[in-house]
Amino acid sequence: MKRSNFESAMNTEYVTLNKANLATEHICCAIADKKHQPGVETKKRWILDRLDEGHVFRKLDQKGKVFIEYAPLETAWTPVVGDGYLHIYCLWVSGSFKGKGHAKHLLEECILAAKRLNKAGVCILSSKKKTPFLSEKPFFMKRGFEVCDSIDDYELLALSFHGTKPTFSQSAKRQTIAHEELTIYYSPQCPYIPNCIEQISTYCDTNKIPLRLTKVDTLEKAKAAPCVFNNWAVFYKGKFQTVHLLNEGYLAKLMKSMEQSAPSMPL
Repeated sequence: MKRSNFESAMNTEYVTLNKANLATEHICCAIADKKHQPGVETKKRWILDRLDEGHVFRKLDQKGKVFIEYAPLETAWTPVVGDGYLHIYCLWVSGSFKGKGHAKHLLEECILAAKRLNKAGVCILSSKKKTPFLSEKPFFMKRGFEVCDSIDDYELLALSFHGTKPTFSQSAKRQTIAHEELTIYYSPQCPYIPNCIEQISTYCDTNKIPLRLTKVDTLEKAKAAPCVFNNWAVFYKGKFQTVHLLNEGYLAKLMKSMEQSAPSMPL
C-alpha cells in the first residue's frame, strides 16, 4: 500500500491484517500480558473467519495499542441494522502514541474506504458520557458524526453520506432477559474476554453466586442480542447493567452496587 502524506511526515507506517500476516502480527490489545495469549489466538481465529466478509483490522506497525477495526454493518457482530454502512468495532490509541494524530488518520482512512466502496456511511457505538471500552463521543462529533439512535446512556453515532441512518435492532432495545442470575453475553472478538470469563467463573464459584454464560458465537446471535452489545454485556436480576469487561475486583464492586440498586425484574 502506498504511504500517505501523514505516514511520510510522521515516519509512520500502518499494517492491515490479512491471511498472509495474521499469524505473525500482533493485534495490539494484549501485546505484553501472557495471561491474555489464549484470547489473542481466539481473536485471530475469529478475524480469519471474517476477512472474506470485508472485515478490516488496521494498526500501527509498532508495538503499541494503535488500531482501528471495522466491518460491513450487514456482517458486523452487533445488534445494529442498516444498509450499506461500515461499522467500527474499536478505534484505540493509548499511552505515548496519544496526541500524535493516529486516531484521526485511521478514522479518515476508514471514511475514505467507505466512500471508495460506495457505502452509505460509517457508524460506531458510543455513550452520552465517557465509558470504558467504548470510543469517546466528542472525537466523532467533531468529525461530522451525529447521534442516530440511543438506548439509555448508549448512543449509535453515524456519519451519513446520503441521509440514511442505521438503528439499534428491536432486540437490543429490550435491555431485559428472563433470567435473574448474573448473566454475561460474550463473543470471541476481544482477546481479554477468555481471562475475564476465567476470573468471573472463579469468583462466582468461590462466593456461591449463580452465573449464566451465554456465548455469542454466530452473526445471527449477535444481531439478536437483547441489549447494547459490542462483544460483551452484563445482566443482573433480568436487567442490562454494563458493557464493561469484568475481572474479580471489578465484579465484586459491581455486585455490591447491583444488589443495592437493581430490584428483581418481573418475568
